[in-house]
Parts: sequence; C-alpha cells; structure tokens
Amino acid sequence: MKAWLLKDFGLQNLQRDEVTTPEPKPGELLVKVGAVSLNFRDKAIVEGFYEPHLVPKPLIPVSDAAGTVVAVGDGVTRFKVGDRVNSTLYSRWIDGAPGPNEPAYCLGMPLPGGLADYMIIHEESAVPAPASMSDEEASTLPIAALTAWYSLMDVGHLQAGQTVLVQGTGGVSIFAAQIAIAAGARVILTSSKDENIAKVKALIGSDNIEGVNYKTDPDWERKVLELTNGLGADITIDVAGGNGINQSVAATKVQGVIAQVGFMTGQTSALNLMPLIFRQTSIRGIAVAPRTSFERMNVFLDEHKIKPVIDHVYSFDEAVQAFEHLSRGPFGKVVIKIS
Repeated sequence: MKAWLLKDFGLQNLQRDEVTTPEPKPGELLVKVGAVSLNFRDKAIVEGFYEPHLVPKPLIPVSDAAGTVVAVGDGVTRFKVGDRVNSTLYSRWIDGAPGPNEPAYCLGMPLPGGLADYMIIHEESAVPAPASMSDEEASTLPIAALTAWYSLMDVGHLQAGQTVLVQGTGGVSIFAAQIAIAAGARVILTSSKDENIAKVKALIGSDNIEGVNYKTDPDWERKVLELTNGLGADITIDVAGGNGINQSVAATKVQGVIAQVGFMTGQTSALNLMPLIFRQTSIRGIAVAPRTSFERMNVFLDEHKIKPVIDHVYSFDEAVQAFEHLSRGPFGKVVIKIS
C-alpha cells in the first residue's frame, strides 16, 4: 500500500513510500482510509518536539482518520465489513479515567497512523463515523472536536448562560465555539485577526459571540474581564500554553476551570502562583477523551447539526503541503483525502 513514512525528524524526512498492507489480528479492523485531518500534535511529532524519545522510525504518522472497514480479525463483533468508522487517539481508553500508560497506545505515534491507504484500528477503540458527514468531515472529529467536547462538557460541566473563553480559530477552538453556542453558552474568542473573529461570528450565526484581538489588545485578559463585568469566563480553553497561562488565570472567574489543551507557544511556563491561589483556579490538562465521550459527542453534533469547518482538503500526494498549511495557522481544519 501507499504510505507516508517519517524516516527522521523534519518535514523533509516525511516521504511517500510503499509498505506491506497490514492484516487484522483478533479484535482488529482493517480500514481503508478515506481521509485524515492534521493536528498540532502531528506537526510536533514530525518536527521532533513531541516526546521524541517515543517516536519509532519509520512511522506512519497522523492519528485522526475516517474510513471503511474492509476486513476484520477473529472475534470482531462491534463492526462488520462495509461499516464507516472513526479512529480514536487513545486506542485503549474506553471509559472513565485514563490508565497511566495510555500514551503508549496512541495512533499516529507510537502506533502506526492513518496517512496511508489502510490502517489498523482495534474494534474497541473505533467509533461509528457520523452518517451525516463525509470522510473528510468525520476525520476532523477524533482530536479537535472531542478535545473541545470533553473540556466543556465532561470536565467543565458547561451550563447554559455561562461564558466560555476560546483562544484562536484553529480546529479545537472553532469546535469549542460551536459546541458552547449550541449548549446555550456565551463565547469570547481571541484571535490575532479581526477578519477571523468576523468569520466565526458569521459561521455560527449567533449574537452570543464576542471577539478580542490579542495583537491590538495585548493585555487581552483585561478586555475579557470588561466583557464579563469583572468576573471572567467560567471555562477557558487554552490552546497556547507557555507563559500565557497567567493571562488565562486572570481572565477566568474565581473557581473557574482552565482546560489546558495545547502548547502552541511553549511546553513550559512560569506560573504565577498567587493569582492562581487567590482565584482558586482549576487548571486541568486535557489529553483528548475516552471512546464513550466520542459517542456522546456525536449524538450532540447530530442533534444540533454541527458541521466541521475545513480550511482546505489536500490530496494524498500533497501531504507535505498540508503540513506546511498547518504550520501557517489554518482557519479550522486541514484535511488530506486518501481515497
């Protein structure tokens, strides 16, 4: 089968090749991949700053995929040939709290991912792809949508009338805005581009979205406080990381929740403890979610007719260009059509 292999760190070392098509073992599905979507995690793996000591080489990267089951291993009962399925990042995290070794069973690293004609997904980790979505659309769900859903609903326990602060207009952020508005909440969105804020407002079509340009308002946390009568957001989705966590603390209400989902500006931070203590803020690291949360999310997305926002769909041969687009900062998701 055709596959893109990461043979060493650096995008120049992501190369198209041919490898043996895998065969499903007991409990496994062989999936003909229809499409994959890219996440910052995939970029970080390729460039060598995401747990590089755990990356096998060569590696078929990219965790998030949608496709069709073409063969099953012995004992498979949850799916049959012809079913459309989604991958999940954590192949063994089914429900409840994660185990201590979940990262050892992630698709796209260290397990092979979906940037190939075919991939293996265990039947227990697979999720039925929404019938209302194409493979390109469904491929955006496993990390971006599910991270937003889990942060807001399972961790933040979002209620109608609350305020959600969302950073940026990438995949997780736009899904978070869509889900929050559908749940009856108010959204404050930060971006470096006024036009992107306007696009999100137009896309979702709600008067309950306000924007803050962090380039023109570098002390953006003060603007968030102004917009919330000095209280701050109930839930903050922090995709940036780095020292910006201090601004997130200031922009979040007393005893509010910060869902730390990303590290786009840095994997370390100098956290000011006194504001954290006085505001009694909860900072929760979010590493996506279990399969059962994915299944609950799909019901919600279907009920509220939420569609993924895709910036561009690239062909299989254009995988390198897709990663370059991701590095530039997309509006929504970057997708690669496999078949």
